[in-house]
Amino acid sequence: MCYSEDSMEIKNIPLSQIRRPLPRQTDPEKVNQLMQSIAEEGLREPIDVLEVDGQYYGFSGCHRFAAHQRLGKETILCRVRRAPKSVLAKHIA
Repeated sequence: MCYSEDSMEIKNIPLSQIRRPLPRQTDPEKVNQLMQSIAEEGLREPIDVLEVDGQYYGFSGCHRFAAHQRLGKETILCRVRRAPKSVLAKHIA
């Protein structure tokens, strides 16, 4: 294992600080449904991000991320895992 659960925390991160190096297609209907749910109940499940050298990288949660953007939210709840550059390289490769 390259990193451990001990290096994980859950916190709000500004959307502007999360890099999304792998563009993904989103389903507009799913984003709309999530927007409604988030507006009414808040985000139920944090998105997963890697923290590498103080930078945040998101590879999943694209619909939740898009819903937050469209709602004009400034932050999103994230499950943050600290990792070395070698782990980031594997995600981007």
